[in-house]
Amino acid sequence: MHFVKKKADEKRIDFDHKLKSSKILRVPGAYNPLTAKVIEEIGYDAVYVSGGVMSNDLGYPDIGLTTLKDVSNRSKQISRVTNLPTIVDIDTGFKSCKETIEIFENYGISAVHLEDQIEQKRCGHLENKELITKNEMVNKIKECVAAKKDKNFKLIARSDANNVEGLDKMIDRCKAYIDAGAEIIFPEALKNEFEFEKVRKSLDCYLLANMTEFGKTKLLNYKELENLGYNIVIYPVTTQRLAMKSVEDGLRVIFEDGHQNNIIDKMQTRKRLYKIVEYEKYNSLDEKIYNFSSEGHE
Repeated sequence: MHFVKKKADEKRIDFDHKLKSSKILRVPGAYNPLTAKVIEEIGYDAVYVSGGVMSNDLGYPDIGLTTLKDVSNRSKQISRVTNLPTIVDIDTGFKSCKETIEIFENYGISAVHLEDQIEQKRCGHLENKELITKNEMVNKIKECVAAKKDKNFKLIARSDANNVEGLDKMIDRCKAYIDAGAEIIFPEALKNEFEFEKVRKSLDCYLLANMTEFGKTKLLNYKELENLGYNIVIYPVTTQRLAMKSVEDGLRVIFEDGHQNNIIDKMQTRKRLYKIVEYEKYNSLDEKIYNFSSEGHE
């Protein structure tokens, strides 16, 4: 029971229309469904589900330990509470790209991105990453494309080659990925405006920029990225980082003070929470159902 009105195909059409607009799409990461609802309320363009965040949420490092079931189930929970399109990080494809695409498309996701690292992958902003060959990635992309049923379900190809093989070879890989059927390219760990600009001038496709904190990339304003010709900007781990810093700080205060009176002002109120989860709408619907059932049995 929920009050989201848009169906999966409508969200995908919306995403396609937004991509064709002249403005960059701003897409924060959601580490849970409640965050996705806030992202929509504030007015962002889509919701992003990070593979690294999913790993962190399970208490794991981002080194390929999550399963297809882990990520797909959580993505479904996040996607179903919002009318916004949802983009999901599928890491290296969870062994079967065909099965992965079928599940995420069936779960109402609007787009996924596949990366060209080996299965024992690492966060895109860490050292010592290993890549599969360009041809191996091309074959994976073709398998994904063949598995799609909805033409508006977007396939994003992410390349981690910049810090392994260099920018020129990364661009060469991306051209092959576009030819194989990827509709959006995600060039990971670009360092500065020069690299962003060079990629834009070299590739004729939609481009995604990653503005993750504490990484290799200079954090740019979304308008700067828009002027550089980028179509999407993601903030993948930002909400989780904000939340966990607040949780950690608050728990330390309670541990030391023995009570939470000194940090009440840092908490989301019950009233605000109930507004986000649409408590009154659900309560009203429950009352109507209950009253209808009661009248029907009199």
